[in-house]
Amino acid sequence: MTRRPLAALMLAIAACFATPLAAQDSGGDTVNMVILYGDDAAPEPVGDEIVVVARLPEADRYRIPESLRYSDNPANTSWAERVERLEIVGDFGTLSCSAVGVGGSTGCTQEMIAAAYADRENSSSVRFGQLIEAARAERLSQIDELAAEEQARVEQIEREYLERLEREREAELPDTELAAPPPVPN
Repeated sequence: MTRRPLAALMLAIAACFATPLAAQDSGGDTVNMVILYGDDAAPEPVGDEIVVVARLPEADRYRIPESLRYSDNPANTSWAERVERLEIVGDFGTLSCSAVGVGGSTGCTQEMIAAAYADRENSSSVRFGQLIEAARAERLSQIDELAAEEQARVEQIEREYLERLEREREAELPDTELAAPPPVPN
């Protein structure tokens, strides 16, 4: 008998905590998600509609979206790559990297080198290298201007220093008469 009232009490407590969550799930907001390119104007919301805008550069207007650009699906393989694969079929003997034929293992080094160059061309470190190179080029394009400004500032400081020295040399010296020395205490 004590189990039923306890279960009912637990159910009532759970319902109290679940009520605010249920109220949040029943939102009737309509959301319009829009992708805009360049300086395109965003659409005005209609009624209670919420407009979410993603702005991309103008250069991306006719490009394939980035999420669809890279795929491992065999249907997305280029014809050039398919033909290369067909050329390898039945390739054996010298420089083939196969266990068949004399000198078949000699081509494995070339395959490893080709794979390493392909990985290097497609790696993120190359992209970082390109970004670093662009930043260096930008910095070097400004270095002549910054050096000229610094040189002008240093020359101005030197002129001011030399003018001050010249003024001090031309200034009259104070009287050089020596006053009597102060008496020495006993």
